[in-house]
Amino acid sequence: MTAHVSEATFSTDVLGADVPVLVDFWAEWCGPCRAIAPILDEISTEMAGKVKIVKLNVDENPSIAAQYGVRSIPTMILFKGGEAADMKIGAGTPKAGLVKWLEGHA
Repeated sequence: MTAHVSEATFSTDVLGADVPVLVDFWAEWCGPCRAIAPILDEISTEMAGKVKIVKLNVDENPSIAAQYGVRSIPTMILFKGGEAADMKIGAGTPKAGLVKWLEGHA
């Protein structure tokens, strides 16, 4: 199960992490967000220790989404060393593509 972060925990859980962190910006009402969630859960398990995957609800945490320019969801931003390193928008990338993308940053 993918962990959830909020404005209160973002700094510690994402920016302060010792491994790359993929933040899935999502919302309850977003169909593509729900479609990609099981894929991210699988990747989270398979890449445990190399990459951490967390979810951030944009409705509950709008200031973080605005800070990183998230305008459509799902948006996935990969953070390394406390900085946004890369971004993917939408749920169109298949699992193998997401794994390859993450391995390129791990």
